[in-house]
Amino acid sequence: MSAENSGFSTLWLETPIGPMRAVADQTHLHRLEFHDSMDASDALAGEAAGRRTAPLEQIEAELAAYFAGESADFKTPMKIDGTPLERKVWDRLRAVPLGETCSYGDIARDVDSIDAVRIIARYCGTNRIPVVIPCHRCIGSDGSLTGFGGGLWRKKWLLRHEGRMRPVGLFAQ
Repeated sequence: MSAENSGFSTLWLETPIGPMRAVADQTHLHRLEFHDSMDASDALAGEAAGRRTAPLEQIEAELAAYFAGESADFKTPMKIDGTPLERKVWDRLRAVPLGETCSYGDIARDVDSIDAVRIIARYCGTNRIPVVIPCHRCIGSDGSLTGFGGGLWRKKWLLRHEGRMRPVGLFAQ
């Protein structure tokens, strides 16, 4: 985002897995990023830190509920730029149920790109809205935890957290 994109606001969020930065305009969330430190000087040019927009308020509340283990229902409007195949991959990731995983190969088959497992992995890596678009639910075909832009320790934490959130059995509460 460049200086001419002055319509963007940034909100820093403290989470159990470290600081995250949300970037939105007046109507849509554009980015959600992991950071290893909360440093306002990291703000992108053209962003107005501290100016609250409806999407920032909404994602803050939804992430608070998520990290509290209360809900994984994300409804914040998002602006997702990417190729048609990237968007198809991200839509497929959003369809992976809470507490479950899929492999890069599963997604490749589902989006009719079986020869493109590496491309699918790259698209997971270019996801600009992690957690909401749950690329952490994508694992290796052998069940191993593989690449995650936020670090494998965060991926493991998120999967365990979601495993505790997922109701099990007919009468689970």
